Amino acid sequence: MKASPRLTIMGTRHVAAAGHYLAAHAAFEILEAGGNAIDAGVAAGITIGVVQTDKVNFGGVAPMIIHTAKDKKTHCIDGLGVWPKLITPDYFQKRHGGKIPPGVERCVVPAAPDAWITALSNYGTMSFGEVASAAIRFASKGFPVYALLSQFIETHRKDYERWPSSAKVFLPKGRVPQTGEVFVQSELGRTLQFLADEERKVARKKGRKAGLKAARDAFYKGDIAREVTKFIEKSGGLMRFDDFADFSVKQEPTVRTRFEGIDLHACGPWSQGPSLPMALNILKGYDLRAMGHNSADYIHLLTEALKLAFSDRHNHFGDPNFVKVPMAGLMSEKYAAWQRTRIRMDAACPEMPRGGDPKTLTEFDNRSMPPAQGAGEPGPGDTSYLCVIDRWGNGMSCTPSDGSDQTPIVPGVGILCSGRGTQSWSDPNHPSSVAPGKRPRLTPNPAMAFKNGKVFMPFGTPGGDVQTQAMLQVFLNVNVFGMSAQDAIEAPRFSTYSYPGSFEPHKYFPGRLYLESRIDKSVNDTLASRGHDVREWPAFTWLAGAVCTIVNDHKQGVMHGGADLRRPAYVLGW
Repeated sequence: MKASPRLTIMGTRHVAAAGHYLAAHAAFEILEAGGNAIDAGVAAGITIGVVQTDKVNFGGVAPMIIHTAKDKKTHCIDGLGVWPKLITPDYFQKRHGGKIPPGVERCVVPAAPDAWITALSNYGTMSFGEVASAAIRFASKGFPVYALLSQFIETHRKDYERWPSSAKVFLPKGRVPQTGEVFVQSELGRTLQFLADEERKVARKKGRKAGLKAARDAFYKGDIAREVTKFIEKSGGLMRFDDFADFSVKQEPTVRTRFEGIDLHACGPWSQGPSLPMALNILKGYDLRAMGHNSADYIHLLTEALKLAFSDRHNHFGDPNFVKVPMAGLMSEKYAAWQRTRIRMDAACPEMPRGGDPKTLTEFDNRSMPPAQGAGEPGPGDTSYLCVIDRWGNGMSCTPSDGSDQTPIVPGVGILCSGRGTQSWSDPNHPSSVAPGKRPRLTPNPAMAFKNGKVFMPFGTPGGDVQTQAMLQVFLNVNVFGMSAQDAIEAPRFSTYSYPGSFEPHKYFPGRLYLESRIDKSVNDTLASRGHDVREWPAFTWLAGAVCTIVNDHKQGVMHGGADLRRPAYVLGW
């Protein structure tokens, strides 16, 4: 591979990487002001909800993994909302023929505000107002539109025009904002400032944690909750004030595996997180180095392992509070060994493999399968990402999300109410079916790797179903092929779509495999001869994700940060 167009950024004090350069800068300012990785990560995350507001929203989701060095503990906050109490398992089958339509009916409770404030209260050192200051400025005063934002709004113009409140924000002056124009979200700025003001009133007398609680209550138990739920009820949705008032994020155990001396932590089966360590477990049985990076054998093997992991995701994953997920069995070495017997190196599985039972080591028919798509393109699911390591060894890895084109902006408040219901299934027999108080199965899934109990490599990416695929490739690029953080991110990528997609209407493209065009054409031909439905992506495509990572060299005391040039991601180190 040729030398990287970007340098790996190195630091000995602290490093922050994020899906947008303004968010990375917001995090870096907090670190320089004495904040820890959690303070900085929250600052980056709230800023992303402003500067990447097409794909991330303050009223969305924010799953995160946090490591606190002082007590050597790793924490996971789900940052994911739940279906309202008025939903029924057959609601969408009865009213919409099994479809989960765009709009307020797919709304779950916004979880990101609670996730940010919980992280600050439990593991941070600063106030909401301090860490949200950059986001408030970028919302109130504006920031320059970048090319991908303008292109996204242009592509989804009709979606924004469905709702006057959304058109007002995303089509100011009745047109698509152009690259370089200043993009203002005044109502969002006022909402963020309102939370900071409510916090400050209480914190003066009762301290930081009481102030943070006041900011949280202002969102979930005050005027904001009333305005959001009143708008949703008026628009035909099921969310009510009590859904907000009774909600709180959950602290969940991570799912972990060990690979070549590295302990990898991922989010639980309420997300697609376990598909990453499950794929790694399968790959442990092969000599990946001998195959060669991005050789036909290597791409074929990773693709087939990912198909098996995604079959388990489809057939088993769901909110563990509602469905029994055999996580221990799925993560066992015995199951991984059995999974390896299902892979043929000379032929691709032409579709998603049948489901696997980790207890009996037998196959079963896949459940709730949508019809196969022979033509068309997979719809991109999207978000952003951030990670931080500070001078004390604390780490944060977070994938905030919620796109703006499928759910209306709430007038007067400037946020949307999380539309993550799009990742549920209307079929009551599916493990990620709809139910009151239940979480959809989330695609955003940050990860964090450790060496000798210390943060080694927080990493993640946007990209919907591409996320764990891009994360797996970058992880192996660093830890098997010895690439630098930046080279590992910029290396050519590939992605399978041979599974039902996570987003409504859950499109399924059996055998479909996309490769960036920098991969040698002879590799494409070999893969096609093994039965893969090979398609070509451009050389560097945003559809392949936008990975950010920090690789921590504990021996030298140097952190190496990388950020994906496929999107406006950047990294700063000191």
